[in-house]
Amino acid sequence: MKRAAIRIGVVFIEGTNCEDESVAFFRHLGAQAERVHLKQLTGNVPAELRRDPDDYDLLMIPGGFAAGDYVRAGTIFAARLRSKLSKDLVDFVRSGKPIFGVCNGFQVLVEAGLLPALGATMTAAPESVLATNDSGHYECRPSLLKLENGGSCAFTRGMKLGRVVTFISAHAEGKFLLPKDREKKMLKELVDNDQVVFRFVDDRGKYAGYPWNPSGTTYNIAAICNREGNVFGVQPHPERCFFRQLGPSWTRGPPDDSVYGDGQALFESSLQYLEKRF
Repeated sequence: MKRAAIRIGVVFIEGTNCEDESVAFFRHLGAQAERVHLKQLTGNVPAELRRDPDDYDLLMIPGGFAAGDYVRAGTIFAARLRSKLSKDLVDFVRSGKPIFGVCNGFQVLVEAGLLPALGATMTAAPESVLATNDSGHYECRPSLLKLENGGSCAFTRGMKLGRVVTFISAHAEGKFLLPKDREKKMLKELVDNDQVVFRFVDDRGKYAGYPWNPSGTTYNIAAICNREGNVFGVQPHPERCFFRQLGPSWTRGPPDDSVYGDGQALFESSLQYLEKRF
C-alpha cells in the first residue's frame, strides 16, 4: 500500500481532545486522515455523513474525557462501541488493521475488551482496568518511557528496543490493574507474549515509583498491545511531543536539527506497518 492511499479515521465523541492535532500529524506524514464522529460509524447520521470502519486502514481513539468520564474513564465510549460495532471491530482487528488508543483512548480499548485481549480478540468483559492514580488527583507532566516490546507492536517496530522517550502524562485514571487473584499469571502472560510495550522509568532509565510512575501502575506499565501487536494503547500522550518544539525542554537541550519529537515515531511506525502489510 502506498502512503498516500492510507486512510486514517480519528474517532471522537463529546469530551475527547487532540483529535485535530492527530489528524494533522497523520496528514503531515503523507496519509489521508479525517475526524469521524462515532455516530457516523454507528449510522445515527444522515446517509451522506455515514462512514464504515472498513473505510479506514487505521482507527485512532484520542485522549480527553469522553462523555465526561462518568462511571469510569472510557466506559461510556466503550459501551457505545460495543453495542453497535463489536463485529466490525473484531473483523477490523483480525484483518491486521491497527487501532491506536491514547490516554482516554487506551481506557476505551481496555473497557471495550480490545486490550489486553488475552482471552479473545474482544473479550466479553474487561480483563483489566485503568484506575484512579495513587495520588488521588490528575497528574500532568512529562514522563519518561522505556521501550520494552521486542518488535511485535505495529506502532513501535521502527524504534530500537530499550529506547527511552518523553511523552506527556495527563490523566487522573492511569493505574493499570489486573484482577488480584490472577495478577501474577496475567502479568507473566503479558510479558511472555511481548504485550508490554512501554514502562515508566526515571531520568537514569531505571524503573521507579512516583513521580516517575505518575499513577502507581502495575509493573510500571505505560503502554500495552494485543497478542498480534495491531491494537495498541498508551497512557501518556505521544501526539503532544510530535514536533521537537512541543517538548517541554526543547530550548534547554543540546543543539538538534531534528524537526520531530519522540511521539512522531509511533505515527510513522504505524504507517510503515500498513505500507508493508497491505
